[in-house]
Amino acid sequence: MKLPPIDMTPVSRPYPMTTMFGAIAAAAERVPEAPALGFMGKITTFRSFVEKIELAAGAFLRYGIREGDAVTICMPNTPQGVICLYALNRIGAVANMVHPLSSQKNITFYLDYSESKMILTLDQFYTKVKAAVEETKGKPAILTARIQEELPFVKAVAYQYLKNRENLKYPGKDGLVWSDFLKTGKGVTLPAVKFEKDKTAVILYSGGTSGTPKGILLSDFNFNALGMQVGEIAGCRLDYGCKFLSVMPIFHGFGLGIGIHTVLENGAMCELIPQFTKETYAKAVLKHKPNFIAGVPTLFEALLKVDIFDGADLSFLKGVFSGGDSLSPELKKRADSFLKSHGASIQIREGYGLTECVTASCVTPHDRAKEGSIGLPLRDTLYRVVEPGTFNELPRGEMGEIIISGPTLMIGYKDAPQETADALRTDDDGRTWLFTGDMGLMDEEGFVYFKQRMKRLIVTSGYNVYPSHIENILDKHPAVDYSCVIGVKDSYKMQRVRAYIVPAPGVKADEETKKEILEYCKEYLDVFERPKEIIFKEELPKTLVGKVAYHSLEEEAEKEITV
Repeated sequence: MKLPPIDMTPVSRPYPMTTMFGAIAAAAERVPEAPALGFMGKITTFRSFVEKIELAAGAFLRYGIREGDAVTICMPNTPQGVICLYALNRIGAVANMVHPLSSQKNITFYLDYSESKMILTLDQFYTKVKAAVEETKGKPAILTARIQEELPFVKAVAYQYLKNRENLKYPGKDGLVWSDFLKTGKGVTLPAVKFEKDKTAVILYSGGTSGTPKGILLSDFNFNALGMQVGEIAGCRLDYGCKFLSVMPIFHGFGLGIGIHTVLENGAMCELIPQFTKETYAKAVLKHKPNFIAGVPTLFEALLKVDIFDGADLSFLKGVFSGGDSLSPELKKRADSFLKSHGASIQIREGYGLTECVTASCVTPHDRAKEGSIGLPLRDTLYRVVEPGTFNELPRGEMGEIIISGPTLMIGYKDAPQETADALRTDDDGRTWLFTGDMGLMDEEGFVYFKQRMKRLIVTSGYNVYPSHIENILDKHPAVDYSCVIGVKDSYKMQRVRAYIVPAPGVKADEETKKEILEYCKEYLDVFERPKEIIFKEELPKTLVGKVAYHSLEEEAEKEITV
């Protein structure tokens, strides 16, 4: 394998001027026999990983995929999905990342939107993907993977006949199966690794800063810079011998940017978890003994409630990261206490970011935390707090819109020049800033405090109310498991505050509990902040990555008015 030398030309500090694949290949040259991927008992070394990537790259070339072409990866966290990502990158193609549980209509949209030439999915999703492809304009080819292809022999046989026998009929005798596809890559001459700083490598999807779903165009440079930034602040050396439990999905910036690429770029190992419940995830933590774990706050909330950790020694944990949603001060305290009582000499570290800058751009330091703070910006990343929609910087301690500048800012939104121009703006000094649409403040030491997404602002009787603040108060009450606060249309106040609450285990969802919570709110919330109504639910709707889907509750409330 011959690679061009890595260009270490300084930006504001030296970042590797190579592709995502080039960064992985460089890691493989440093530690060829180190484990890169772990999957249900099977270990893939860096040497073998790169060999499989290049084999797959050759196969994509044989099937007509060329530089600039898009291929959709509609997969959970499996070796095939990760190998496919880097194989496409190896030949300069674009990886379009899609959740495998997306609806058929949405998969059709993603395929047409990205103009994908092919889609990789698991056999268990084949019928849905096939139906989605039949409704597309381009009719991309379907490449089907099977879980058992990446399992140790005995497990593969057992899985195939005990759990996956029904899916063996897919894709049919004329369909394209991953294991056969790889064989066609033998003997194919690959082009030289080609790096262009502003070329699209990956498309991820997000609501964007305006709330409308968009394809976010991210570059090799974005991902490689993130890998170096996070590697520096891990709290211990993220390198050979370190293991990361990669449970956040690869279609998500957090999962792909940190859980996969950052880990591999630094020569550490990804233990891939394709699906999980709180119980299976807890078992995976104890079985694999990872040095690093990451997840959304709801995941850590769930982990604190499983019995399997009783008496367990978690001293192997060197980093625990929370992102994707606000970590309440109360949950952080409970998580930190849990870690300490189980032998881990670390704190849970909150990160903040948007898919528009891949993922985290600000993280709590490993050795210090301030209550309510999301920490300090990563190296070469600048934060400002400004009057919303302007470059007018506000004094420290004053709340305004958070804007970010740094090496991980997206190229832009696909086919959306106006939305891109609204989100990415250049100041008088020629520096580009991402206007996040999030409200926050910065203290005198530079610690950042995220307060609320601007689009969740509730305006009641002329007062601005921030739902996350109320949720943090509610979540501290012993009768509350977790909550979500929305604004409901009100003919007099414009909006009134409504709280949806999942009661703590053993708590009755009755009027007495409701009165108790409302009385408690009087102690901590101004009169205009207090919920005017409380609705108990057994559970709250979640997004595909585990956040509380407050938009679903807003839609539910809207229907009440229109019915």
